[in-house]
Amino acid sequence: MKLYFFMNIDGFSNCYLVVNESTGDAILVDPGKMTKQIIERIENGNLHLKAVLITHNHGSHSRGLETLRKIYSPKIYAADWEVAGNETIVLKGDGVIRVSGFTVGYMSVPGHSPDSMCYKIGRVIFTGDSLTAGLTGSTNNSYAKKTLISAIQQKILNQNDDIALLPGHGPPSSVGAEKQFNTDFGFQLDTLESAFNQVNPSAL
Repeated sequence: MKLYFFMNIDGFSNCYLVVNESTGDAILVDPGKMTKQIIERIENGNLHLKAVLITHNHGSHSRGLETLRKIYSPKIYAADWEVAGNETIVLKGDGVIRVSGFTVGYMSVPGHSPDSMCYKIGRVIFTGDSLTAGLTGSTNNSYAKKTLISAIQQKILNQNDDIALLPGHGPPSSVGAEKQFNTDFGFQLDTLESAFNQVNPSAL
């Protein structure tokens, strides 16, 4: 598996291209904007865009579909039918699909939005806006926040620590890093203070 990263400057959102090196088949995750760089990577690499995975139906993650669908004809997977109307393959709950030679696990992680989905391919989870490095996604109320935290704990943080987390915004993280440093999951400042207190000043 080869992975390419693209930044959508308009919404400062991340787009990812996942390539099966054996076949040239590819999956695009969250095309907030179809840029020249994305198209050149597909065309110059002789890649076959087979599928698009949408983590949630917010413009900075799905707006590029309008342009994309004029050029390519991939299958479009999302939890919200309105992403691409009748062309949307609607995913519900948790499950597995087979796309571009990859086994893709999908997990419903509502809270940031009702249709939020995370996708696992190999040892990578695309978290959309449900989880970014050190932060959980924004929510409209405390109930949604609790729902989101619970879903992340049950479906993402129970994975191996070395699983990479690629968010919809910001830098990558890992399951282990979020367990240790994300304050929404039990990390406390006094833990860091205690660690500093144990440092021998003479060793600095």
